[in-house]
Amino acid sequence: MFPSHWITERPLSRRDMLMSSSAGFGGLALAAMLQQQAHGERSSSPLAARQPHFAPRARRVIFMFMHGGPSQVDTFDYKPELQKRHGQPYTYPKPRVVSAKTGNLLASPFRFRPAGQSGIPVSEIFPEVGRCVDDICLINSMWGSNSRHGSALLELHTGSDTFIRPSMGSWITYGLGTENENLPGFITICPTLGHSGSNAWSSAFLPAHYAGTPIGFSSTKAEQARIGYIAPQIGLDAQRRELDLLHELNHMHLRQSGPDDRLESRIEAFELAFRMQTSAPEIQDYTRETEATHRLYGVDQEPTRNFGIQCLMARRFAEAGVRFIQVTHSYKWDAHNKLAANHRKNAAEVDRPIAGLIRDLKQRGMLEDTLLIWGGEFGRTPTTQGSDGRDHNNVGYTMFLAGGGVRGGIRFGATDEFGYFAAQDKVHLHDLHATILHLLGLDHQRLTYRYAGRDFRLTDVKGNVVQGVLA
Repeated sequence: MFPSHWITERPLSRRDMLMSSSAGFGGLALAAMLQQQAHGERSSSPLAARQPHFAPRARRVIFMFMHGGPSQVDTFDYKPELQKRHGQPYTYPKPRVVSAKTGNLLASPFRFRPAGQSGIPVSEIFPEVGRCVDDICLINSMWGSNSRHGSALLELHTGSDTFIRPSMGSWITYGLGTENENLPGFITICPTLGHSGSNAWSSAFLPAHYAGTPIGFSSTKAEQARIGYIAPQIGLDAQRRELDLLHELNHMHLRQSGPDDRLESRIEAFELAFRMQTSAPEIQDYTRETEATHRLYGVDQEPTRNFGIQCLMARRFAEAGVRFIQVTHSYKWDAHNKLAANHRKNAAEVDRPIAGLIRDLKQRGMLEDTLLIWGGEFGRTPTTQGSDGRDHNNVGYTMFLAGGGVRGGIRFGATDEFGYFAAQDKVHLHDLHATILHLLGLDHQRLTYRYAGRDFRLTDVKGNVVQGVLA
């Protein structure tokens, strides 16, 4: 309220108005800042770190994706009855949709041994992971909605098997930002280009700066995988002047056109690319690690070198503040025939790198707040396809979690006596997604984005946090 004599005695000048109301402007600015802080809004970059809904157990995620669908009954879901009934007909109801005509029950060709203090049976093809089983939470009762590679892969990554939706990494980056504004919030190393391709790391209708940044592709050897075009061709000062001019022109367009998510994301992409030049090359250079670390991940030898490099790079990016990192063992697990040879070879490529990552994070004190996820888009049937293979199975399979607030050394849920259907404490992919978000301090029902007239979320209108896996 201005003094009444100003109104009656003389006109209000601009100087008088500013002198009288300056404290009010300061109060408004302070209120806006406090409101921004209270709501966790980003102060500058849309990738800036953002406060979670509640205290998190994990700060970051590393997802080890086994493309093709590992067989649960040959890896982490031992079924004595299946071993006893080898070669007998499966006389019970089968899933509504199967790939092809399936045959009799097929016992696992691999021996299972009790591992760790927990004594959990683990297949002989995963000896190193078996030695880490006390840090692992096996979920033996996973199920999804689709038995086709493309749709199942989409559902695992995005929560939808039919529509293009933002990927899990994009939702997490949208909710939490990144801890290092000089790096993307979401990185995917050597991702597959098949069975949904870039939709597995796309931001869909979320702003583009939440999309995954690919480093190489499945056809690229991990040692050659690099973020492209980040080596400066001209001096940083000259680059900065160019970007400033571009920034001015783009914002001139925004003032004329109004809000434009695509243009705003492109502006942010230019700025992030400029900042990455000072951080990314060093982090990508895994050769800086010691020989002992290379041995730990299997980087020093075949057949573990390729996936070992991916896992080692994942640890380096996690350590540098990237929120979500995915590594992919590309389309090798689809064993419709010659399952024994297929799974033995694939496990030999990933067993040591997976265990090395767990051990390395643990010794660095990072496993406590890094959530590890392992699994494929589905599992495989306990019945034969052909003479020695297994068909797709989305109604009962295994994934595992480690670190980041989950209980280690347990098996959660169970399939039936043959390992076909999830039968006890069933965990749908929506439940898995809700649990991952919960461990990161995000309420899956509150993490929404309004698009096309409705609020979308990773778990759609379903999903429950799996309390039994929480530490």
